[in-house]
Amino acid sequence: MAEIVIRDRAAFGGIAASMDREGQRNMSEKSAVKIAIFAFDGITMFHLSVPQMVFDEVARLGLADWETAVFSGDGSPVRTAEGYEISGIAGPQTASDADIVVIPSWHRDGRPAGAELRQLLVSEHARGTTVAGLCLGTFPIADAGLLTGRRVVTHWRAFELLAERHADLCVDESVLYIDDDDVFTSAGTASGLDACLHLVRARLGAAAANQVARNLVIAPHRDGGQAQYIQRPLPTRTEDDPIAKILAWALNRLGEDLSVERLAREAHMISRSFVRLFKSSTGTTPAAWVRYRRLDEARRLLESTDRSIDRIAADCGFGSATTFRQNFAEAFRTTPTDYRRQFAAKR
Repeated sequence: MAEIVIRDRAAFGGIAASMDREGQRNMSEKSAVKIAIFAFDGITMFHLSVPQMVFDEVARLGLADWETAVFSGDGSPVRTAEGYEISGIAGPQTASDADIVVIPSWHRDGRPAGAELRQLLVSEHARGTTVAGLCLGTFPIADAGLLTGRRVVTHWRAFELLAERHADLCVDESVLYIDDDDVFTSAGTASGLDACLHLVRARLGAAAANQVARNLVIAPHRDGGQAQYIQRPLPTRTEDDPIAKILAWALNRLGEDLSVERLAREAHMISRSFVRLFKSSTGTTPAAWVRYRRLDEARRLLESTDRSIDRIAADCGFGSATTFRQNFAEAFRTTPTDYRRQFAAKR
């Protein structure tokens, strides 16, 4: 096997250390966030690098003073699934002052988490730290008892095992990630990118998340869940794809009636066939897709404009401010007014 020893976090995490001093001074006035990422023997390089790449990009772009640190159970080097040895990483104490603790993956066999890791997760969660499990990283968090009674997601191949071991939680295959405020879980592999971008979006706003996504050349938001991958790959869209056309058409008309009937009519299809094709293509229903897009646009307007709540509700097609507030609170666990107040300070 090939072997490479990576002796410091900067070498593995990217070029964050090469930021110019002016950029660092600009960030000093912004709130600092520390993210502790757990590494273990057998982790893949991809899983370990995903949260570092996304969160370190926040700092590289000067958006906020975010710092990642990799730690293992005892501070010892770890050997990745590819055979590389990573040294120079921290011990578990690095999680004690973290704002977010990330379990970026877990062993493929889903083995129960050890007592020390379970206790660390429980202690940090009790301290107010956000705990995130990406892909199979959901397993240690569930083993720690932090997901009891919650809706969760993991890699689709592990749905059955997770449900069997923890019958007290609801495994949802319809989403790419679930933000439950203090605990966060994501679907398989590349969905970790979606999850980490969402955490950036939740803390810094849509504009910051879009900037990070643009620099990393990844989609700022993907629709649907894993069901589309369980049965078959997402179809390649062409200029003749009626779903691709209707998505573009609807995005420019969020304030209008976008019922299934109207969308199907615009696509020149009967409603039943349209819904079936839409779901197979996007992984979600037309109604859910429209709702997500309207909420995304509402967040953008709350972050970047002074339009009234009533005006935003109308512009985004919610019909009334009451309906808008209900949908917004359900999706983001806050009110539009409080959300605007949170991001007003960041302008």
